[in-house]
Amino acid sequence: MTTSQRIIVGISGASGFQYGVKALELLREQPLEVHLVVSKGAEKTCALETDYRLDEVMALADVVHSVGNLGAAISSGSYKTIGMLVAPCSMRTLGSIANCLTDNLLTRAADVVLKERRRLVLLARETPLNLGHIRNMQAVTEMGGIIFPPVPALYQRPQSTDEIITHSVSRALDLFGIDVKNIPRWGEGNLDHHA
Repeated sequence: MTTSQRIIVGISGASGFQYGVKALELLREQPLEVHLVVSKGAEKTCALETDYRLDEVMALADVVHSVGNLGAAISSGSYKTIGMLVAPCSMRTLGSIANCLTDNLLTRAADVVLKERRRLVLLARETPLNLGHIRNMQAVTEMGGIIFPPVPALYQRPQSTDEIITHSVSRALDLFGIDVKNIPRWGEGNLDHHA
């Protein structure tokens, strides 16, 4: 990858603000320009669920866009990116993306990624799912997006919440062709597998 390549990270208001932070941390090690957009709901989740300071999180990105700025570069298809990761993705954000509702920059950027046939990965956070959620997931999938619930990979016997989050985000970044070093993978390394 060249340094001119860009990726968008969206953080929406679902529980799991830590997934977005981990994505930003892992992307710091990559030769990519990282654009960040944080929803109003995510700002509240950050304050309620974590000890992160929002300004410190935003400092992890190369460019930060206000969620209300529909004129930002990432709102245009002519602004080239390799795609967008929404981590976590709330059901409200999923529904907006599924129905092409672009009333804020996060959902507009996701809509642009889909219309330009770029990679969109949504770390959808909700359980159990109702039929509306499932239909929205189907709609996004049919448009070319990838629904990626951050399900723990327990085969690696994680020892901490951070290990669980890191593995999920690393696997999501795999879908962009981004190779995160030193994550345990099935059939590799020192995982103990018995037939």
